Amino acid sequence: MIGKQELDRVMGATAYDSSGDKIGNVDTVFVDDVTGEPTFALVNTGLFGTRSSFVPIQNATIDGDDLRVGYTKDKIKDAPNIDADGHLEPSDEAELYRYYGMDYDQSYGDTLRDDRDDVGRTGEPVTGGMTTDRNDHGTVGHDTSGPTTDDAMTRSEEELHVGKERREVGRARLRKHVVTEHVTKTVPVQREEVHIEREPITDGNVDRATDGPAISEEEHEVVLHEEQPVVEKQAVPKERVRLDKDVHTDEARVEDDVRKEEIDVAGLEESRDDTRR
Repeated sequence: MIGKQELDRVMGATAYDSSGDKIGNVDTVFVDDVTGEPTFALVNTGLFGTRSSFVPIQNATIDGDDLRVGYTKDKIKDAPNIDADGHLEPSDEAELYRYYGMDYDQSYGDTLRDDRDDVGRTGEPVTGGMTTDRNDHGTVGHDTSGPTTDDAMTRSEEELHVGKERREVGRARLRKHVVTEHVTKTVPVQREEVHIEREPITDGNVDRATDGPAISEEEHEVVLHEEQPVVEKQAVPKERVRLDKDVHTDEARVEDDVRKEEIDVAGLEESRDDTRR
């Protein structure tokens, strides 16, 4: 049995008859003003939902998104063609009860209302009959996956946003160490060599030549010199070396998977097929 706790599940459900044939989608649910229990459902049975039929749901069952009622498809389609226009009059309600072979109590009918709004089309309190099922948000239809919010479905998708962060990739340092290399240089050096010079005796040098014994033994010495390379090493500053940084710009390719929502329309083709039977 359908209770008020299943009201949100009934709205928008697919209705099936007692033989399991599809009837259409539930467009509106009428509930008792006192108990809040669902009483009638308005099911779209015409082509493209152009016609709707009333069917009692007190003894119907709900299975997932399927509403199963205890009447045949032909019986429901031949139900009185009542234009509720936002409000079901007691006389119309009584006609539906008689059509489906149900007992109708006039005092009971005066307590039926729409569960979504406590006012009629003119804004006056509803005192008799039944009104259409409009929820607090005034939407057409309802959400089957959660509380009804509005009359639209929001489609979202992920976008790829790429940022940059600085991280250390390495270090460069200067290190000084000593190496030894062999250096060869050529420098000019001088040395003294002795050679003999002879000069004849003349009037000009005869006095110096005869100054001493006529015959004697004698030695004469000459000191010889030469230059030799002298090696001296001295530390001399040659240059200053430091580290600096340059910035180069490259192109980095970023790839990732992003999700997006897609919205499909279901039920239109099925409704068309049902109306062509």
